[in-house]
Amino acid sequence: MPEFTNVTIVKKANIYFDGKVTSRTVIFADGSQKTLGIMLPGEYEFNTADKELMEIMAGALEVLLPGADSWQTVKDGEAFEVPAHAKFWLRVKTITDYCCSFIK
Repeated sequence: MPEFTNVTIVKKANIYFDGKVTSRTVIFADGSQKTLGIMLPGEYEFNTADKELMEIMAGALEVLLPGADSWQTVKDGEAFEVPAHAKFWLRVKTITDYCCSFIK
């Protein structure tokens, strides 16, 4: 879906890794949440609370998912899932625009 309607957007940004990863939280009428953000090139380690679906809108990265032995390349129009209560690693190759959905 290229746009969201009837949502609340939290004005305060989520800023990580000295500003190299930023996002804004979008809250839907049913209480579900997504973040829309930008990642600059670099290597990052993240932890999840909920299951996450990461959609790459533009850009390219490699992800090392929990339990995986090799890095997976993800680019424009592709997505990957991360289980709840997990750690994963990203190697962001180019400026990357993403949408993260939190799945309860």
